[in-house]
Amino acid sequence: MAKTLEDDFKELEDIIDEMEKDGVALEKSFELYEKGMKKLKSVNTKIESVEKKVVKLQEDGSFETFEE
Repeated sequence: MAKTLEDDFKELEDIIDEMEKDGVALEKSFELYEKGMKKLKSVNTKIESVEKKVVKLQEDGSFETFEE
């Protein structure tokens, strides 16, 4: 099953929580940082995809695909 944006945000939150714990080794911090940056890139890609699918309602009631 595909992960939702909510799942991805939860993973990012978990990574941040892990990084903020006392006594986290420097190597582990770098691993978590790298994992978080990869997850953030994935989230940004998903958000951009959603933005491209957004439709706006026209005055006449018709829909127009959102274009940048």
